[in-house]
Amino acid sequence: MIPQDVANTIVDPKAYAAWTPIEEAFGYLRREAPLEQAQPEGFDPFWVVTRQDDIRAVELQNELFHNGDRSTVVTTIEADKKVRALMGGSPHLVRSLVQMDNPDHGNYRRLTQGWFQPQNLRALEERIRVIARGFVDRMAAHGGRCDFAKDVAFLYPLHVIMEVLGVPEIDEPRMLKLTQELFGNADPELNRSAGQLQDVDQALLALQGTIADFIAYFNEMTEDRRAKPRQDVASIIANGMIEGKPLGHLEAMSYYIIVATAGHDTTSSTTASALWALAENPAQFRAVKDDLSLVKGLIEESIRWETPVKHFMRTATDDAELAGKKIAKGDWLFLSYPSGNRDEAVFDNPYAFDVTRSPNKHVAFGYGAHVCLGQHLARMEMRILWEELLPRLESVELDGQPRRMEASFVCGPKSVPVRFKMN
Repeated sequence: MIPQDVANTIVDPKAYAAWTPIEEAFGYLRREAPLEQAQPEGFDPFWVVTRQDDIRAVELQNELFHNGDRSTVVTTIEADKKVRALMGGSPHLVRSLVQMDNPDHGNYRRLTQGWFQPQNLRALEERIRVIARGFVDRMAAHGGRCDFAKDVAFLYPLHVIMEVLGVPEIDEPRMLKLTQELFGNADPELNRSAGQLQDVDQALLALQGTIADFIAYFNEMTEDRRAKPRQDVASIIANGMIEGKPLGHLEAMSYYIIVATAGHDTTSSTTASALWALAENPAQFRAVKDDLSLVKGLIEESIRWETPVKHFMRTATDDAELAGKKIAKGDWLFLSYPSGNRDEAVFDNPYAFDVTRSPNKHVAFGYGAHVCLGQHLARMEMRILWEELLPRLESVELDGQPRRMEASFVCGPKSVPVRFKMN
């Protein structure tokens, strides 16, 4: 078994906010115990998969390692029991692509996949560029100091995905707040209670309230799009058919929720983290500013560097062998993407931020059938923002200590104060 202090660290939201304990814990595991079982206090045991080759091996075997049989996010025994009681035996409060296995996963993914393919996204490029320029102008209007996370990185991808989904601009602050409540449920500054949640019941109640607000909003949107379909993703979900039948209510609501949350939050985290890294590495900033052909490298390195989705869980459907270890049917596996993206066997000097890194074979978007549906849109958004911002940004430095979310699933910076000069 993995040492108890290490096991407790890798599920601790506060450790992810501090970050150094996480890097040390996973660095230790890659060296000493790259595939071993952990049992943090209050949790069922699970295998911790830390090396990139093993993460990829699990992700490529979708029939052997399921997403939906147990919770897709690491959770306590008590929380799992209470969720199953609420959901009629299911371990999931929502049922999106993330919680699905085939055939449902393939059927539901195909419903919107065309929207997010590069050839279709090209039609959005000029509109996204207009949005990006607006946010660069907004940053300039701050007069040399801003919180890049709150003033730019959170809002720009939010605006893009809400246009794609079909949510009006006036409702964007509501969507941002609900997203931060959902992913930041353990963070006293972001969760629904605006304080430290004391127990599982309080945490679950907060999550249920957030999900209920999403469902109320998207129920209304579904009715509207069924009456008056538009050229947006909401209309596809509202009117979609799976094997000749409309989407189930939970599945439809979950589809809206994943697009409306993961569709911007992960890009926001990566963008905020990128400027944080550039502010700490003036030579890297100067290199990419002087040569915009390095923007592609900046994007891939910032995705690797931040890895906004910190883990997913998989469940073995049969006895298996992985990296020489015997995995039993029903075993739970914790795939650590930040660990895979610091794997010394894959990356030279993995703890350095390097916009010239090539190749950059990170696993931040997942791998195989469950690879991120919105990866091409995310890359396009980031490319356009940097193409618009870097030529105008003459210098940037930190203006205080950046802070991270307290969360162990989807998380990143929540504040990146910077001082800058723009032309």
